Amino acid sequence: MKYKNLSFYAITIIVFSLIIYFVIDRGIRLETEKVTNFVPLISASTWDQFANTFMENVKHPLAILLLQVITIILVARIFGWFCKKIRQPTVIGEIAAGVFLGPSFVGMYFPEFSSFLFPAKSLGNLQFLSQIGLILFMFVIGMELDLKVLKNKAKDAVVISHASIIFPFALGITLAYFVYANFAPDNVKFLSFSLFMGIAMSITAFPVLARIVQERGLTKTRLGTIAITCAAADDITAWCLLAAVIAVVKAGTVLSALYTILMAVVYVVIMLKIVQPFFKRVGDKYADKESFSKPIVAIFFVTLVISSYATEVIGIHALFGAFMAGVIMPANTRFRSIFIEKVEDVSVVLLLPLFFVFTGLRTQIGLLNEPYLWKICLLIIGVAVAGKFLGSAIAAKFVGQSWRDSLLIGALMNTRGLMELVVLNIGYDLGVLSPEIFAMLVLMALATTFMTGPALDIINKFLPEKKEALVTSLQLSSYNILIAFSSPIKGVALLRLANAFVKRSVGVSSVTMLHLSPSNDLNQYNEAEYEKESFEPVNQEAGILNQPVITMFRPSAAVESDIIEISQEGNFDMLLIGMGNSVFEGTLLGRVLGFTNKIINPEKLFDTITGKESFFDNSFFDDRVKNIIRSSKIPLGIFIDKDIEKVENVFLPVFSISDSFLLIYAQKLIHNSNATIIILDAIGVIDQNPEMRETIQMIEKIAPQQIILHNDRRMEKEFLQKQDLMLISLDSWNKAVETQSVWLSNVPSVLIVKP
Repeated sequence: MKYKNLSFYAITIIVFSLIIYFVIDRGIRLETEKVTNFVPLISASTWDQFANTFMENVKHPLAILLLQVITIILVARIFGWFCKKIRQPTVIGEIAAGVFLGPSFVGMYFPEFSSFLFPAKSLGNLQFLSQIGLILFMFVIGMELDLKVLKNKAKDAVVISHASIIFPFALGITLAYFVYANFAPDNVKFLSFSLFMGIAMSITAFPVLARIVQERGLTKTRLGTIAITCAAADDITAWCLLAAVIAVVKAGTVLSALYTILMAVVYVVIMLKIVQPFFKRVGDKYADKESFSKPIVAIFFVTLVISSYATEVIGIHALFGAFMAGVIMPANTRFRSIFIEKVEDVSVVLLLPLFFVFTGLRTQIGLLNEPYLWKICLLIIGVAVAGKFLGSAIAAKFVGQSWRDSLLIGALMNTRGLMELVVLNIGYDLGVLSPEIFAMLVLMALATTFMTGPALDIINKFLPEKKEALVTSLQLSSYNILIAFSSPIKGVALLRLANAFVKRSVGVSSVTMLHLSPSNDLNQYNEAEYEKESFEPVNQEAGILNQPVITMFRPSAAVESDIIEISQEGNFDMLLIGMGNSVFEGTLLGRVLGFTNKIINPEKLFDTITGKESFFDNSFFDDRVKNIIRSSKIPLGIFIDKDIEKVENVFLPVFSISDSFLLIYAQKLIHNSNATIIILDAIGVIDQNPEMRETIQMIEKIAPQQIILHNDRRMEKEFLQKQDLMLISLDSWNKAVETQSVWLSNVPSVLIVKP
């Protein structure tokens, strides 16, 4: 069969190659009648022809656009990663990346590179592509607004959100009065300029606020619910207000804008009274992935495009139509979750950074070249903070919130982020904002978003919440295990192992299952579904084992750090984690570039470049586990699962006197699981240490025949295959990996313990 296929392949290639040669040869003979005066396009050497063609390809508009996309995504990811490390929303890093790539830095210090990467004639393509990304993103924002929550909390939310709009709006218009003469573009009326200054002061970034609430574990709290609801009400009000402002700016006067506003009202009525009921029926019928076919997806995308087109033609901007299309999507939670997942990654990861960079290309911080201009910039930031923060906080206090919660709501509502940039770009496109005032307002958006995290920390420090114990039952327990798992399969395996340590001590022990999900994977619609899917197999296994478990779920921006923090605050006696495998583990590329299961880790890459880590790092653990090992202050167990089903035969190798602490865990396995512990004195440590030998003898008296000293120091494959679990210290495991011990390939499931 092998030679038959090879023969067929060879004959096919040869025969058809001859046919091609024959046809081309005959075709060349036809040239005498057709080609009489051929002039080559490039009259140069072969290398020059190649070089000229290559440079033309490099400068082709499509090639330039693709290079821009590659550069933008990489720089945005790097800046976003740095912001994440300092506990800031990644959107700040992405906005900063845009400013960095613009004339304020790259354009100033690397003008030739900037003119090559962002030539003026290419900016139109970049702008339109970024607008598509914005339209998709605003569609997602509309879908993420939970109108049911808004209705339930409407009373307090409307008061707070509208106060947080009218306060800064009034201050913004007042500020416009003082800066109009010096900073408004020529031929722009005061009404248009002042309205845009008012809107710029009034915006709250709902998506950034929602992420902050998630990352700080406030989603299910009263404070988090109020903040999300206020931001949602703020978003709806602000976008309606913005639509009216755009109409006024384009028409010139309020009276002239009445026709546009009337058409906008008709559009909204059609969307709410005709399109939304139809979508509800579709959503009820197609609420699962199996029935979510391409024609159904097409209906909603076509509606999105039509809605955006309608609002653009009416004169209130396409983004309002995209936002409205998202709002009227079927309220079915599962339906919205599926659709958000389809759209969000493309818009947020691929297209939205283009908008940030396009904004950065417009932002010329170099224009602020006088102390007076920086004073105006600081004044704008001060007015923005005073109006939004104080307006929200005072209104929250008025409706009955505590001072602490009122200040926290004020800090959250002061977040502007992406929504501010959208408004500023609209104003810039309409010619209402000058380059100087545009740059100042972009800096204001960055500053007010950046200060949200520190402001929350300061408020929590001086007005701390009365903390309840993490789990009250833990204070009465004698042995408490925290299991941090990344997937349900690993959670089930870790639960089986933990059960072996506490099976007969249920009354005085506890097992807490912790699942932290990266917050960028979640929105308020799929969070509950993620939680259910994550814990369902674990709860089923707990029922089979008759093991009570406490479940904890939380979105997290820094998973490893939060695991460590929870393990230390919760009075746990042991943290259990599973091993994660890198996509590029074991490859040269992975070792050189620091690739991990998160694709690329800048810390690893930095340590490699600076020489802190070798190119050929032989460490067995991935970066996630390494970080936890370095930071854990309580005993840590790292479990390598090889389909463990029971824990009856346990193998415990002793390589140094420091391994003696493992006998504590051996005792627990004997007591709770009736396990047989076989101890291998690998290098004669027990023979030389009477105290350790006495401890083993004491255990043997209590549980005869359940702890055995293995005399044969060779780890034969047959012996290892009879074991269910190997219990080994972290130091001994690292030494075994470093020396590339042959027996490692035959070990059963392994629990590596760091005391």
